[in-house]
Parts: sequence; C-alpha cells; structure tokens
Amino acid sequence: MRFVLASASPRRLELLARLGITPDAIDPADVDESPRRLELPLPHARRLAAEKAAVVAARHPGSLVLASDTVVACGRRILPKAEDERTARQCLDLLSGRRHRVHSTVTLIDAEGRARHRESTSVLAFKRLSPQEADAYLASGEWHGKAGGYAIQGFAESFVRSLAGSHSGVMGLPLFETRALLAAAGLTLG
Repeated sequence: MRFVLASASPRRLELLARLGITPDAIDPADVDESPRRLELPLPHARRLAAEKAAVVAARHPGSLVLASDTVVACGRRILPKAEDERTARQCLDLLSGRRHRVHSTVTLIDAEGRARHRESTSVLAFKRLSPQEADAYLASGEWHGKAGGYAIQGFAESFVRSLAGSHSGVMGLPLFETRALLAAAGLTLG
C-alpha cells in the first residue's frame, strides 16, 4: 500500500521517521490557509488538514494519504505563520508571559477514500520575554514560516515554562494520534 505525506515539512518527515515510517511519496497540498470569517482555531485546523488530505488523495487514488495542520491560538485568535520579522515579533509579544494553545489535527484518507481524523491540543505557557531575548530569537531566523512565530524544537523551547499535551503535536505532527490512525489503516509501524 502506497503511503503519501501531504506535506513538505522536514519536521513532519522527521517525526514520521520516529515511528519507523518513510513515505513512498511527498506531495504537498496547495490550499488557502486563511481563516474563514469567525472561524475558531480548532475548527480551522480540522478544516485545513481535511482539505489538504482531500486534495492530495485525488492525485493518488488507492493510496494512504496523511495530512496535518497545526494552529497556534491565543484565546480565540489564530496566530499566523510568521513570514517576516514584524509578524514574528508581534507573535512573540503576544505570547510573552502568557498561556496559549496549539491545535494539531491529523487526517488520513485510506485506499477506499474514507477519511479519519484525530486531534491534539496542547497548552503552553511562555516565560515573560525580555527585549533582548526576543531580539536574539528574531535574529536566529528560526521563526520563519512557523505558526505563531516560533519553533519548539529549537531555541524557543527555552521559553516554555510549561507544556501540557503533545510535544510532537506542537512541532506539527502529534505522534500518538498519527500512530493510531496509521495502525488502524493497517500500515506496519517500526
């Protein structure tokens, strides 16, 4: 059975490798990730994971297709993927000294076209960041392209006072939920 990852994320590939899985193909979906009007963070993550999986499954009939989406939320607010330093700074300023949630949804479409979904929500608390800490993090460039303007698998992990939930989910692919979906679909795991 062919297994297709609907993502070009190096982190998702690395996380799948922890399960002993290497995709047969990597085919990122190109979907509009803009939140809809009044869309809340968790439904937004659900919708995007489902849309990504459906787009890629249409291109790979008869394959297992895995897609995931991760949303960083502060209250009801969906934080963007930081593509520029100004956005990253705004995200860090908002998260500094506060709790926030990271919602990760995984969608697996099986060979018969049935979609299954799993979700993971993690609650994190950041320390209050000094201007020097924020500047140093921004200078690292690690934030580029990351939801909420940070990457927990790097230097930003030192800002996390507490985490309740899935570390791998915050990275972009909750392994417990992913493993359950893949095992249920009959994929042999390492």
